[in-house]
Amino acid sequence: MNNVSKELACVIINPYPIRKSRTGGIIARYLVRTDLKLVGARMVGASAALSNEFAEYLANYDPDDPAKCELFSSYVRKSFSTVDSNGHAHRSMLLLFEGEDAIHKIYEVTGDINQEWLCGQTVRDTYGDLVRDPKTGAVEYFEPCVLVGRSSKYVKEMLDIWTPYLKTDSGIVHGSYDIAAGEDIQHTLVMLKPDNWRQPSLRAGNIMDLLSSTGLRIVGVKKFAMSIAQAEEFYGPVRNKLKKIFNIFGADRASQALSREFGFPVEPDQMKDLCNYLGPLFAEREFENIVEFMTGRRPSNCLPEEYNQPGSEECLAIVYEGVDAVNKIRDILGATDPLKARPGSIRREFGTNIMINAAHASDSVENAQREMRILDVANDAHFEELINQYYKES
Repeated sequence: MNNVSKELACVIINPYPIRKSRTGGIIARYLVRTDLKLVGARMVGASAALSNEFAEYLANYDPDDPAKCELFSSYVRKSFSTVDSNGHAHRSMLLLFEGEDAIHKIYEVTGDINQEWLCGQTVRDTYGDLVRDPKTGAVEYFEPCVLVGRSSKYVKEMLDIWTPYLKTDSGIVHGSYDIAAGEDIQHTLVMLKPDNWRQPSLRAGNIMDLLSSTGLRIVGVKKFAMSIAQAEEFYGPVRNKLKKIFNIFGADRASQALSREFGFPVEPDQMKDLCNYLGPLFAEREFENIVEFMTGRRPSNCLPEEYNQPGSEECLAIVYEGVDAVNKIRDILGATDPLKARPGSIRREFGTNIMINAAHASDSVENAQREMRILDVANDAHFEELINQYYKES
């Protein structure tokens, strides 16, 4: 392991809790109770090959407890395998958490398979089920909610199986069996902004929970650090909007300031030429503020070769699929200004101001496609690099 002070732990959120839109609650529980950093997230539509290989591994992974092995192996064969001959996949989510003693922390918050799931202290207490026949003790129903490794050995073995399939089975999962098909199906992008990730909190998970009330499905996810080049392209359309915005309010504010300073009235109509001059300057300053907020770097202070390097701030991209996805997401997100957003909307509940407003959402299908391309949501080379960094030579 390259960094002995930290560990990399993985969590596989199973298809059933994803279908039940429990993803946000599960992620929130891990973030708050482990104090670990979420460093990677991929949506996976497990192929028959991945499902079978993983089930075969689980059938014998713990020789000291063959009954548990059979329980997990049977579960994976039933819940992860493709549904029909057309290859319609179940959706699962693979998460990577990094930090000191990460594997033990994740396992403790998850909950052991043999404990009584009665109170809600662990993830499995809350979101899983283990029902036994009261007389025989035989398992009648089993939903473990998530799959994790309890030691670095098991985590490495799990990732050794899943990693080779990431290029073919992960990214944006189209054609999942639980998602309706049709011409009116849309894809839209939500980006959880850096203010959600600066300290462990429920924010990101709670936002995902609110988004699930739209009835839309998550088909893609990516944890990433935006580069300056990405931020400038992503927010490029904002530049012209900022110039127009200044012309709206700049004349009134300039006339008021000059009237106070010089002691005679200055009319807003007289400020047109001044606003035409100051508008671009205002737009550039505000645009730099946006880029710095999203990346942690100010373009004017960076060398050209630094523009394509990942920034120091973190974001989470989520792709939603469903009927009228763009409008449904923007409605629950609320107005750009949190003070103007309706009560109960995401920006009203979690936003601070127009820039620090919790999340971005695409305003059209066309812009969603553009933004997903800029962020390259379908691909994540850094995800595999993280795994290799910790486990390739372990």
